[in-house]
Amino acid sequence: MTEFLAQWHTNFFDPDRIPTILAAMLLCVVIGMITGPMTGNANAFLWQFIDRIFGNLGDKMDKPSRSQPDLIFRGFIITMLVVLVMGAMGKGFESIAMANPLGGFTEVLLLSLSLSVGAVWFSLLKLYFAQEQEKTQGKPVKGAYLGIARSTRTDLTASDDYGITRAAMNFAARSFDKNMVAPVIWFLIAGFIGVCLYTGMAALAWRFGKDGATKGFGATALALEKLLGFFPAVLSGILVTLAGLFTPTAKLHKGIAAWLGHKDRARYSQGGFPLSAMAWSLNVSLGGPAKDLKGDGVKVPWVGPKGATAKNDHKHLRRAIYINVIAHILFIATLLSLYVWSGILG
Repeated sequence: MTEFLAQWHTNFFDPDRIPTILAAMLLCVVIGMITGPMTGNANAFLWQFIDRIFGNLGDKMDKPSRSQPDLIFRGFIITMLVVLVMGAMGKGFESIAMANPLGGFTEVLLLSLSLSVGAVWFSLLKLYFAQEQEKTQGKPVKGAYLGIARSTRTDLTASDDYGITRAAMNFAARSFDKNMVAPVIWFLIAGFIGVCLYTGMAALAWRFGKDGATKGFGATALALEKLLGFFPAVLSGILVTLAGLFTPTAKLHKGIAAWLGHKDRARYSQGGFPLSAMAWSLNVSLGGPAKDLKGDGVKVPWVGPKGATAKNDHKHLRRAIYINVIAHILFIATLLSLYVWSGILG
């Protein structure tokens, strides 16, 4: 039995990659907290690479006046281009890491391009402190929500403070899943090819998926991202739920209730399990209709338990940040446990 478990464990993922992952996470924390988000976008560097290379091209192809089948076909074409580019990039990363290992630092640096944590915390904390200052001193801080707007591709110029806070809390839940857990899982399973392919699909889904409200152009990217990201999203949701146990005013039993078939849970394209777990744990309503950066309406449902408030202020945001940080700590503990287990098995 032990031999079977050891063989299954080795085939499922390479535990020797865990120290590289932990080092890359630490690098992302330090650099992100020092520099903040690049160009105001707190998502992973490779998301911004995809945006710069394919964003404008996609905007020209994604015309609302076209029929849905035409948009789906066009979206399929650009998605396959990204698959080819990111697959080649993954192979290139493997070659670079083998040719110039630099004591393992090359792998750490390359993996960090698919992760984001410090820049996320920087953006969330900047908004929190700005809201707190406005609340206590009556002094608004200009540009405090810029990082949240660009990172979530949400037009917040016409939103009130509650809407801005909800967008930030959404980002706190989703970034943990898309910018951390999912790419790490795919790096464990398939190395740089796996993490680059997932990152490419996640970036396309973020850029053109419109939280599932796409008219067809982002459908292929959303479908592939869901295929690759469903299991990591389940794990992310579990960790966010458990983080409620250590978060002031959050309720673990309410977080668990989010898994029990209630209505008003987030669909996968909107944030799925992690977003639902955060909404239920904090007893708030998240999501709701919004506008993207192009000014198009994005109609997504509300998420949260019945009777929960949608008037979320800086105190709610502070708890969401707390949950995000604790979830990262729990994820690190999970990786360390897997590393110890791999040593025991083999």
